[in-house]
This record gives sequence, C-alpha cells and structure tokens, in this order.
Amino acid sequence: MQSENRLFDDFVKMMNGAAGTLAGMGREAESAFKERVKEWVGGLDLVSREEFEAVKAMAAAARDEVEALKARLDAVSPEAPKADS
Repeated sequence: MQSENRLFDDFVKMMNGAAGTLAGMGREAESAFKERVKEWVGGLDLVSREEFEAVKAMAAAARDEVEALKARLDAVSPEAPKADS
C-alpha cells in the first residue's frame, strides 16, 4: 500500500511541475506576443490621443476664424455673391 501512495505522490509532483512549466511558458508566450504587437503598432506611425485632440481644437478654432472672417467680409461688401462651401 505504501508503494502505491509513493507512486501517486511522485505522479502528483510530476504533474505539479508540468503545470508550473506550462504556466511559465504561457506567461512567456503572452509577454512575447504583447511585445510583438507593441512593435507592430509602433511602426504604424499613429498619433496619440493628446496630439489628435490638439489638432482637433486647432481645426475648430480655424473654422471659427473663417466664419468670423466671412461675416466681416459680408458686412464690408454685402453685394458680393455668397460662396457655398
């Protein structure tokens, strides 16, 4: 009976070791995958959210300025035909 328990204990130790090894391999594969994705995304020349928001604000300010200039132009020369944009 003792030899059966010892065999079972050895089998359990072997399975625990294999599970630990597989878990480590899984973590390593996930880390490698994340690194590859970072490299791939980094090579796409994407802009950050902050850069996008800054350019968006600049475009909105430019549109507002164009509208104000159009209004001033219309006030100076009301007989000029209005251009649709």
